[in-house]
This record gives sequence, structure tokens and C-alpha cells, in this order.
Amino acid sequence: MPHPTRREFLASTAPAAAAFCSVPRVVRASRTLQDGVDGARVASRMEAIARFGATPEGAFRTAGSDADLAARGAFTGWLEDAGFEVRTDLAGNLIGRLAGTDPALPPLLTGSHLDSVPAGGNFDGVAGSIASLEAAAAIAASGTPLRHPLEVAVFFNEENGKTGSRALAGEVTQDEMDLPVYGGLTLGQALARVGGSPERVTEAALEPGHYAGFLELHIEQGPTLATEGIEIGVVQGIVGIRRFRVRVSGFANHAGTTAMGIRRDALVTAGRFLVAVHEETRAWPGRQVATVGRIEAHPGAANVIPGAVDLSLEIRDLEMETIEALYQRFRDLGRELARRNQTEISFEPYYLSRAAPCDPGFMDTVEAAAESLGFSNLRLPSGAGHDAQSIAVLAPVGMLFVPSRDGISHSPREFTSVSDIVNGTRVLLESLRRLDGSID
Repeated sequence: MPHPTRREFLASTAPAAAAFCSVPRVVRASRTLQDGVDGARVASRMEAIARFGATPEGAFRTAGSDADLAARGAFTGWLEDAGFEVRTDLAGNLIGRLAGTDPALPPLLTGSHLDSVPAGGNFDGVAGSIASLEAAAAIAASGTPLRHPLEVAVFFNEENGKTGSRALAGEVTQDEMDLPVYGGLTLGQALARVGGSPERVTEAALEPGHYAGFLELHIEQGPTLATEGIEIGVVQGIVGIRRFRVRVSGFANHAGTTAMGIRRDALVTAGRFLVAVHEETRAWPGRQVATVGRIEAHPGAANVIPGAVDLSLEIRDLEMETIEALYQRFRDLGRELARRNQTEISFEPYYLSRAAPCDPGFMDTVEAAAESLGFSNLRLPSGAGHDAQSIAVLAPVGMLFVPSRDGISHSPREFTSVSDIVNGTRVLLESLRRLDGSID
């Protein structure tokens, strides 16, 4: 799908802008211009993206939607204005490239995503995308290009499976194209709408070493920085995730005629298992988390003892070994609880996202950049998944966080101030310049 011209883009988005004219201003324009970073431009672009998919219930800019296409069209124009060559790859990633002084060097990559969850906020992904664009534009306008080529990426479908970044890492399979995504489309349909190729998506995979490194800015999506008054988070790594389908099997029977002592109530076992997961996870040292987020009793009637219960189990930590150890502990606890209650329990793994430690050199660089600019900083893990997690298969990665008010994310109440985004953009810019000088 060719990129629209500026005139075509403005014509196509005029109805959308009119429909969303009631969207509240989510940022306050700042007139700061430091290190080539224009705070007013950051503010206006954040607000422009917020209008695409805006509703009273929150942002609906799901991958492949009209709002997503409009946001990508605006971003394309901004990249072209900054002097970048722009393309959409087979996996739907929107990529702008700025030449470096040494064409033999692999490119440095920065970027994030523009798509949202249904009824989402205006900062998750968008802040990182706008910050990457602003830092790259500052480099382009400075007259002092990097040695490495510089690429800015808007990754496709981060919120519903990190499809764009996973495809670059060779982790997307052809059969995924038939899966449903937010908005009533299949993944293949959404990919085709943004200009990717569902039939050739596996060809988007890159070889390790294709990039010199990747640096992503993101809102924290947690309360640590805001609570402690810290300006920049230096991310230590992105947690691994394992998910399991858990089934407890008992015996459905009449709720009025079956004595309490002979019941094989699957929901009792499931409830005790849920509490055990919570208490055991809290008892372990470290920052691991475990969640039972879904539970469904069968047959689900008020006058029938539940004969079976399905529930989900998710475990996250920076160390895959800790995740495995917790799973083994939960499995043993579940079997003991089931035995006591004359029921059975089974575990079926269905999702794996491996932990991605950030490169120590990248962490040091972001930390040094923040300190050189006078910003307080703190090292912390990321409890949420990000595109950097996939790119870590190809190259060393780093991430920096800016504060999220009250730690709220995936919600219309999500908020990060423009000043915090500008601070992060300046650290991103300084980090890219430092990495360009230190990586060959």
C-alpha cells in the first residue's frame, strides 16, 4: 500500500478530525527548545495522535483500524518533513531512515508504537514514538549526522501480540494471520490494511546483527517513578511471561441433597489454589508477580455443585528460572489441594514470552546521559511487555521510562506530562549520540 500524499492524508482525515473535535486537550504546549528538542512540537504531535480514535470511553486506535491508519499517515508526513526515507515493511512496521556518515555500519534503531488497546489512553506507545521522532529530527536538523544510519520505527500491532517486532525476530508464524485482533479484523486483514503482506510476513525476519542496537522510550505504566519523584527510569530488563490454562475437575451434583462431607467441589479447590498462588508469590523474595485473572465454573448454576473450573495462571519475572520454580511450586500446591478435596487439577502451558535483559552498556549509557543533563534516575525492571523484548533477539537493547501519574495505564486516565516526555526525549537524544560513538 503506497503512502498517501500530504493532500490525500489531510482530505482523508478531515472527517475524523471533525468527529473527534470534542476530544479534551491531553497535553499543555511547552515552548522549550533544548538540545534541538522542541517541547511545543512534542505537545502538538501528542495531541494530534490523541484525536485519532478518540471517544468518550477512551482511545480506540486498534491495529489496522481507520484511526490507526490516520495516525500512521500523520507520522509518515512528520518523518518525511524531517528528511527521512519512509517505507512500510512486510510486517507492517512503518520505518523512517536517515543516512549516517559510515554506510558500512548497521543502523541504530529507536521507536515504539501508535496502536492502542480498546478504550485505552493517549500515552502508551505514543509518547515513545513521538520522542523517537523528535530526537531523530533534532539529529537531522543539527547538521552533525551520526556515524550509524538511524531508523525510527512505528511497530505494527504491539498491543495485540507485538506482531511487527516479533516478525523482525522471526517469531511470527503464517497461521497467526487467521487470529482475531481488536476491532473485528483478523491479524492478516489488519496487516494488509497498513500496507504489510500477510502472505509474506515471515520474510520480514532479520538476521542477528542487522541493527547496532535499539533504544526505546516508554511511559513506565507503573507508579515507582511518580511515587519516588524520579525523572528517568533506566530499565534493567523486560520480564518474561508464562501463562497456563488450569482445569480443576470434581463432580457436579445437586446442591441441596449432597452432604458437605462428600462433595467433590471443583470451585473450592480452585478458590484455595487462587489464594495459595497469591500468598506463595508474596512470600518469595524478589519482584515476581503471579495472577489468576480468569475463572469460570461449570455448569455455572446456583443449585449445582461445580464439577469443573477453568482458570488462568500467569507468572512474570526478570529471571525465567524464577518463573519455572514458581510454576513447579504452584503445580505441587495445586495437586495437594486437589487431593485433599477429592478433585484433580491439570496445567496446560499456552503462552511464553522470554525475559529480555537490557544490555549493561546501554543501561550505563542511559544513566550517564540522564546524569549529564541533571535528571534524577533509577534502575528498575519493566513488568509490561514491549517491542524491545523482541528486538533483543537481534541486537543489544535499552529502554528508558518516564513517569506515569498514579501508575495508571491502558485506561483513559493514563497521563504523563509533556515536560516529562521532553525530559525523556532529551535523554534519548543524548543516549543515541553516545551509543553512536561507542558502538562499531
